[in-house]
Amino acid sequence: MKLGLEVFLEKHTRQYTDKKIGLLTNLTGVNHELKSTIDLFHEHEHISLTALFGPEHGIRGEVQEGKLIESTVDSFTGVPVYSLYNKKKQPNHEMLDEVDVVFCDLQDIGSRYYTFIYSLANMMKICGEKEKKVVVLDRPNPINGLMVEGNIIEDGFQSFVGQFPLPVRHGMTIGELALLFTNKFNIDCSLEVIPMEGWTRDMYFEQTNLLWVSPTPNTTTMDMCILYPGTCLIEGTNLSEGRGTTKPFEVIGAPFINGRKLADEMNALSIPGVLFRPTVFMPMYQKYEGEVCEGVQVHVTDRNVLQAFELGILLLEKVYQLYPKHIEFIRGGKENRYFIDLLAGTDKLRKQVIEGNTRTFRNQLTKYVEQFKQVRNSYLLY
Repeated sequence: MKLGLEVFLEKHTRQYTDKKIGLLTNLTGVNHELKSTIDLFHEHEHISLTALFGPEHGIRGEVQEGKLIESTVDSFTGVPVYSLYNKKKQPNHEMLDEVDVVFCDLQDIGSRYYTFIYSLANMMKICGEKEKKVVVLDRPNPINGLMVEGNIIEDGFQSFVGQFPLPVRHGMTIGELALLFTNKFNIDCSLEVIPMEGWTRDMYFEQTNLLWVSPTPNTTTMDMCILYPGTCLIEGTNLSEGRGTTKPFEVIGAPFINGRKLADEMNALSIPGVLFRPTVFMPMYQKYEGEVCEGVQVHVTDRNVLQAFELGILLLEKVYQLYPKHIEFIRGGKENRYFIDLLAGTDKLRKQVIEGNTRTFRNQLTKYVEQFKQVRNSYLLY
């Protein structure tokens, strides 16, 4: 297969010979030989690279989650780097003064929590206001383009981990999402998507002929990406989601948990596609840094039947049932909101976890999925 980047470089560069090019990318912007998109653009005879734009974690991927990033100059190319993970989480008009067209080459991981897609959306919005074109160089959805999971963001719960009414696992590529943003979510900009060649919707990332470059410090294996739509909910609690370990979003725990008991209780639920193993770990940073935690490691046994979002809900429900006096839902931000409400896109999940039964919430998920599949059909490229 060929990436959108490779298709563009082979067939479309000459039409941009006289244009000043901006590039929204990070360490995942590479070709099959792992040559950086930044370098490929900088060295290309028909491309004048005048600005770089970096999402959360920085253009080279060295910054941890949630850390604001200053604009700087790229040490390899000497091109200005404008941070899109600033206080406003978006570009300003001045960043585009020396740009005619903005290209995007970012590897998404298929979940609405992942902030790269909102950096793209915000860039598209500003480009529309400045009458600048956006070109998205498409990349695979690493957890395939068929499976869709989860509820839809409700009004009043939009945030930078859920800016649009998407399900938790959207089953779209970043190029398809860009088309959805312009046509369904009313982002008015001139948009072109350069599709891949040879990618099919049933592919997981290792079924492509690409090498995996972790987009962020805690985006590790394919199992992690598959579990992330569910286990990311743990971020909204005082449980460790495994940050600071070698298995983020695969190990879940806290000092107050009995790992063996939790594993037994979760395995008794017979959740399709996973098994739970009791584990002990010590995070090197983030929650419970330097403290011994017990919990579970979630092992994927069949990714084609696993519903990760429902798994995450059941895990939260079970921990709350076992440790109601210990588990807490984290508040934060200017409005002191529950972070899990922003992740879930609603306060219904948190309230039903507290009540001790999430069945009502889980029973509605199929309805949301079917509604979204009908919406997205018009924007699928493959």
